[in-house]
Amino acid sequence: QVQFEESGGGLVQAGGSLRLSCVASGSGFSMSDIGWFRQAPAKQRELVAAIRPGGQTNYIRSVKNRFIISRDNATNTVDLQMNNLGPEDTGVYYCCQLGVGYNGAYYPTGSWGQGTQVTVSS
Repeated sequence: QVQFEESGGGLVQAGGSLRLSCVASGSGFSMSDIGWFRQAPAKQRELVAAIRPGGQTNYIRSVKNRFIISRDNATNTVDLQMNNLGPEDTGVYYCCQLGVGYNGAYYPTGSWGQGTQVTVSS
């Protein structure tokens, strides 16, 4: 099972950028799909970006062309470069190992880290 520690969050003005980093420990990282999730206040946690072991990426529509997910299997890290941030991007960001359901949809599997808070002021 893979465990994660997130960092890089902070307070930024709208239009700014942040780079989040997630370090994994445990076995199986390099063979796993990994996702960045966010949980906005009073909302459910949602998957915003995912990356496959080979580097293929997927994003939700609202972050496409603004966020870039990347991974380094040699250092067990997954980063999320976030550009042109808006208040709607505010939330706690987590990374997690992903499973793939029978319908091809991702779901989180394994344990959650503490997350890292991102606050975007307007």
